[in-house]
Amino acid sequence: MKTKKIVISTAEGKYPILIGKNISSKTGNLIKKNKIFSSKILLVIDKKVPNSMVNKIKKSINEKKILFYLKSSEKNKSQDNVNKILNVLLKNNFNRNDCLISIGGGIIGDLSAFSASVFKRGIHHVNIPTTLLAQVDSSIGGKTGINSKFGKNLIGTFYQPKLVISDISFLKSLPKREIICGYAEIFKHSLISNRNFFNFLNKNVKEVLEFKSPYIEKSIYKSCIIKKRVVEKDFKEKGLRKILNFGHTFGHAYEASLEYSSKLNHGEAVILGISSAVKFSQDSKILKNHDAELISKHINKINN
Repeated sequence: MKTKKIVISTAEGKYPILIGKNISSKTGNLIKKNKIFSSKILLVIDKKVPNSMVNKIKKSINEKKILFYLKSSEKNKSQDNVNKILNVLLKNNFNRNDCLISIGGGIIGDLSAFSASVFKRGIHHVNIPTTLLAQVDSSIGGKTGINSKFGKNLIGTFYQPKLVISDISFLKSLPKREIICGYAEIFKHSLISNRNFFNFLNKNVKEVLEFKSPYIEKSIYKSCIIKKRVVEKDFKEKGLRKILNFGHTFGHAYEASLEYSSKLNHGEAVILGISSAVKFSQDSKILKNHDAELISKHINKINN
């Protein structure tokens, strides 16, 4: 597969998203190509990421490396862990020209990006999303966030990464629940923006979920393009970008009702949220019965 490049361009700056196979093993070179010249690099790593992949990334980086491992869970996306990351940066005398690389799913990416945005008012952040959910959603758009006892993602910033490296090779290590979580966002993007893309997914859902080529590559790329177009028009979420919350209003409520436990993952909550939003829209005569049934039947395909 040839590496694909998408450039996100907003008033806050621009950065590339690279999509390909085994490209994370070239992280060091990719950083330099994107003019990130740091003397020190902190790698914040999800403990679930295979060591073989982490070692390839480490080997590609010549700069001084410091590793910080963290278990990814909504409860760990907290101010306490932000403080731990900041203390590592301070203890090792990082400066604004240095870099923080996140290696993990959306939780690790959000937590790391927020930490990078507040340390000395911003250091370089490179995101290496390792889950399907992160590759098609949270790694795009510059929203950072952590949770508190008052709710999810209520503390955060808008902060663009310098580079996103979406290596499809990570996906083969994901359990089925994680695959469905990522597909939830791909599905959401098709519903809010591109009926032809939905029709493609509806026809090829099994192939996408099994990571078959070229279906998975096309799905990731198309999904990223949809989010790119929304983010570029409304980076600070003052209007249009709210459309990306489709399924999330109900979904976050479902997550909160279970105290953000592993009983319900974020992507699963989004699928439930989409189902609830569709039912609400149908009952309110906003959505045609035919379209509501089409979406509901697709959700059943995901779960089978």
